[in-house]
Amino acid sequence: MANKVEVKERRKAPLATPSDIRPDAVKDISGALNALLADVFALYLKTKNFHWHLSGPHFRDYHLLLDEQADQIFAISDAIAERARKIGGTTIRSIGHISRLQRLSDNDAEFVDPGDMLSELREDNKALVLSMLAAHGLCDGANDVATASLLEVWIDEAQRRAWFLFEATRNL
Repeated sequence: MANKVEVKERRKAPLATPSDIRPDAVKDISGALNALLADVFALYLKTKNFHWHLSGPHFRDYHLLLDEQADQIFAISDAIAERARKIGGTTIRSIGHISRLQRLSDNDAEFVDPGDMLSELREDNKALVLSMLAAHGLCDGANDVATASLLEVWIDEAQRRAWFLFEATRNL
């Protein structure tokens, strides 16, 4: 039976989740997942920002579209973070950490035209797809089929969001 000192030291020990993935690959993949997670949070917040600040003749349709897309984006955040932990990595810890890792730009403008909102979100989703594809390549190289499989689903979802946003802006 462990004494109190041993138990206390174990509680202070760094996270060391066992993994069958090479340590260098864990570092690379979890790093890619963390950057992806930062982008997901940035895209989620931008999508909600635009959802909250829409106006114009297509308000209802765009408002509902962006709410649906924001829900879908937020829904993958926990799975991304948990996947980084499952393979033996760590994940983001704060808003500051997110801002240091995010590659998608924020939009703090007082007013954005609805068509510009949808176009910007379309481009952000396309950029997210490229980041996911890059992460997928890392997974392939490390034989991390579980993370690659998740990424394939998220790539399809992001491509669908970009498609919807493209079609919604076609005749604006």
